[in-house]
Amino acid sequence: MNKFIVVSGGTKGIGRAIIEKFASEGFSVATCARNKADLDELKQAIEKKHQGCQVHVQVADLSDNSQTESFVHFVNSLRQPVEVLVNNAGYFLPGLIHNEAPGTLESMIQTNLYSAYHLTRGLIGEMIQRRDGYVFTLCSTASIMAYPNGGSYCIAKHALLGMTKVLREEMKPHNIRVTAVLLGATLTASWEGVDLPAERFMKSEDVADAIFSAFSLSKNSVVEEILIRPQLGDI
Repeated sequence: MNKFIVVSGGTKGIGRAIIEKFASEGFSVATCARNKADLDELKQAIEKKHQGCQVHVQVADLSDNSQTESFVHFVNSLRQPVEVLVNNAGYFLPGLIHNEAPGTLESMIQTNLYSAYHLTRGLIGEMIQRRDGYVFTLCSTASIMAYPNGGSYCIAKHALLGMTKVLREEMKPHNIRVTAVLLGATLTASWEGVDLPAERFMKSEDVADAIFSAFSLSKNSVVEEILIRPQLGDI
């Protein structure tokens, strides 16, 4: 049986690059996204490209706790040990704390923090029982550095890094590795329409390679934080 990775928000950008990388290394996959057509295309493309890889997909908007719970049930129903969990779902909305639209903070927290919190809680029990597993959480340079027009996104990403640090401490006795991935500007759909050359951004594939490299270390070691920025600095 193939090893098994769960990636939230896996149809585009960084999530898709992570799935591509782990599928190429012999993993089967479970993922979710809001768009069924995107999920169907991903499943067909990955299974065709990587012989023996099974891609299990479910439509889910993880900003909704009930849909996160449904995705947890879906993954658990597959009855495959989760070797790797990647908390990738999230989105960016620019703004200033003093004048951003009402509900922005709640939306940022719900999507960027609560989704990872509830998905991790739903899947980590099986890892604890096996005393084996790895959790990667996609944070941001916004988790460690406030910046203008970051608003509630910075707040949510600071909290997400805090959650990941707490999880790391809790999982030490259970032999489960936990890594926070702190990313600068990466060329994904979030940056569509920005008048900057592609080479100014990081590549999603570089993020996926860094995550797989950390996973590949012996279980005696863990990379607690991966900080990656564009070569020319933040945008």
